[in-house]
Amino acid sequence: MSADQQQLPGNAPAPTGQPLPAPVAEYVHIRLIDQARSAALAFDRLGVGAGERVAVLLPMSPESVVTTMACGRVDALRVSLPVGEPAAVLRERVRKSGARVVVTVDACSHAGHVYPAKRLLDQALAGLPHVHSVLVVHHVARPVPWTPGRDRWWHDTLATLGA
Repeated sequence: MSADQQQLPGNAPAPTGQPLPAPVAEYVHIRLIDQARSAALAFDRLGVGAGERVAVLLPMSPESVVTTMACGRVDALRVSLPVGEPAAVLRERVRKSGARVVVTVDACSHAGHVYPAKRLLDQALAGLPHVHSVLVVHHVARPVPWTPGRDRWWHDTLATLGA
């Protein structure tokens, strides 16, 4: 629920014991198209081709839509990873999919708690060397575990590889 739906000022903290509101982003159609074009180019430069899989651990967000559109542009298959699941479930889904590229969020609100998606994904990817790139969407201000050479910020990747 966004801050305006909770009737909180945009910068006000959530009441104690309440989950933080999800970030609010408004996209117009042309922005989605442009971002999908950039993401598709980035996927292509990361080696994602027709018939390959891209694993996606994102809550409902504009980046999730962009990722789906980008997969369509390069004829890749999106494999949705369930938000809220433990590392073992994520590991099995990524292993079975054979995805070499994963798109995730740093953390997000799920079932009233902060779900540490990137931290759990890192645990899931231990021992899965076929995953060579993890694109991380910034969603919640908190420390994010990082694997140099594999992990990239989504926005930086779209700006450099998607340009």
